[in-house]
Amino acid sequence: MTVSLMSLTAVELGKEIKAKQVTVVEATKAAIAQIKANDKELNCFVTINEEAALIRAEEVQKLIDDGILTGPLAGVPVAIKDNMCTKGILTTCSSKILGDFKPIYSAQAVINLEQAGAVIIGKTNMDEFAMGSTTETSFFGATKNPWNTAHVPGGSSGGSAAAVAAEECSYALGSDTGGSIRQPSSFCGVTGMKPTYGTISRYGLIAYGSSLDQIGPIAKDVTDCATILETIASYDTKDSTSVKREEYNFTSALVDDVKGLKIGIPRDYLTEGLDPEVKIAILNAAKALEAKGAIVEEFDLSLVQYAIPAYYIIASAEASSNLARFDGVKFGFRAKDFDGLHSMYKKTRSQGFGAEVKRRIMLGSFVLSSGYYDAYYIKALKTKALIKKAFDKAFEKYDVILGPTAPTTAPKLGDSLSDPIKMYLGDIYTISVNLAGLPGISVPCGNDSKGLPIGLQLIGDCFEEKKIIRAAYAFEQTKKYDRCNIAKSRD
Repeated sequence: MTVSLMSLTAVELGKEIKAKQVTVVEATKAAIAQIKANDKELNCFVTINEEAALIRAEEVQKLIDDGILTGPLAGVPVAIKDNMCTKGILTTCSSKILGDFKPIYSAQAVINLEQAGAVIIGKTNMDEFAMGSTTETSFFGATKNPWNTAHVPGGSSGGSAAAVAAEECSYALGSDTGGSIRQPSSFCGVTGMKPTYGTISRYGLIAYGSSLDQIGPIAKDVTDCATILETIASYDTKDSTSVKREEYNFTSALVDDVKGLKIGIPRDYLTEGLDPEVKIAILNAAKALEAKGAIVEEFDLSLVQYAIPAYYIIASAEASSNLARFDGVKFGFRAKDFDGLHSMYKKTRSQGFGAEVKRRIMLGSFVLSSGYYDAYYIKALKTKALIKKAFDKAFEKYDVILGPTAPTTAPKLGDSLSDPIKMYLGDIYTISVNLAGLPGISVPCGNDSKGLPIGLQLIGDCFEEKKIIRAAYAFEQTKKYDRCNIAKSRD
């Protein structure tokens, strides 16, 4: 039986291209064909870069043939979340206010991929300005989960996760402010990783919460994620929060050995609010790692209940500042029929931003306002520091923290959007990782009784990506994932 090119992992496809078993143009055409077959229903992409991608594929093929491009991702089709600037390609943040914005430069992470020979096939749908957990707040309509189109794919990187799950691209880039890579990866049955804050340049990433945002990979397996991370991670003087790391050899951690690895499971993660089927899958995953020689035990993490209020205060405060630049003056949408400058500001923002973005801007402006700054924003920053201390204490004893990525599997379309608080509570297990600047990875660990994927989250200390990659890879070896066409899974 012939294996579909898009069923291969990114690394597998890269090997096929280098072995001259397939051309870059053939791989690109396979991705575009899959998008055309599936995306009318799934709505993973905002922009499809077909013509330019095919031209780029021919250029990359020549560079591979000439021995200039030798990396593992050379010629492999990739999708980019639509909040990362791509020179000459629409970058909308899935918002009306940026509906016609074409940047004159690319994000550094995108540049790093292009230098490695990546072929960008399009920009993926997302929650507007990354504000949401379901990809339903997009101006361009909701993305649907490939496993069951009545359900959400998660968010805000839902388009990227769904595109990988539906085999419309070999891998994708997402951004993670409070779980926006890991949670949709969990819902869509793929692997997604958020590295330590500062590991990947945020230059060219349209900001939501600057102290929390981080770019990361979404792919079919742990090997792909480690390989992509190795490719896009770099020190960047253009980003003041970029960290110069001693080495970036993340693929060296791809070893099936967890003997002696100390894994802690927070009791706080296994209490009220966690779906029983998710809990069983997570504890079974822990047993699988224990059977391989890891030391697994439960412990009290504390402060978990304060993560969500602290996160939404800090993120909204930063969003209210970051989104002030979208006023109809320099770029993007401008309202018509206004009377004076202030009228133009108000009408442009009222018409250009969606309801969730407006909600968070108003919340952010409120907590930063005189009389409330100390009571809310400063208190949230103190809570953030305490959460980081709690993790520091935990990592004195444990190498890796294990838990669920999300409290449930993917909810139905419309369920969360009608109740924003319910949507916010869905981020309970992912948010602390961003507040503390830690690395985290979500890997598939089973399915619930409805057939929807369950995600296992592994968290490491700052700059300890290799430990979570090692644990995730070892767990992955205990499972045999079916990478057949996702359409079969829906039947």
